[in-house]
Amino acid sequence: MKPTPLGWPRLSTAIFYTDGHAAIDWLCRAFGFEARLVVKGDDGRLEHSELTLDDALIMVGVAAREETPYQSSPQSVGGANTQTACIHIDDVDGHCARARAAGARIVREPKTSDYGEDYWADRTYEAVDPEGHHWYFIQRMRTGGT
Repeated sequence: MKPTPLGWPRLSTAIFYTDGHAAIDWLCRAFGFEARLVVKGDDGRLEHSELTLDDALIMVGVAAREETPYQSSPQSVGGANTQTACIHIDDVDGHCARARAAGARIVREPKTSDYGEDYWADRTYEAVDPEGHHWYFIQRMRTGGT
């Protein structure tokens, strides 16, 4: 398999918001993403963005543009989500406190789940952003056997 382009993970995803600029600001403040690229059109409209959190990369886009009416924010479809982001971090409890302070709705408080000696144990919490996207943040507490 050929290597990915420099600075790109094997998988990245795009997440759509009604207000892309506000979403970028919030995601950076609440979850610790860094905006490595924000492309604005002549009218200031968000054309493309790339946000990173360690080696994770997401693109934030604007929902329901004329050329892509199928791209929606959960806010515009009754809260429905067709995907959920899961991101591994080093400090779930500290991250959760940061997200809560920035206005994230915490729907699952940090909890440790142990899947047995042959597997692993994780500490996880789930947050919802202002437009209804669900996010899981996971801290590996123990790795498994084989």
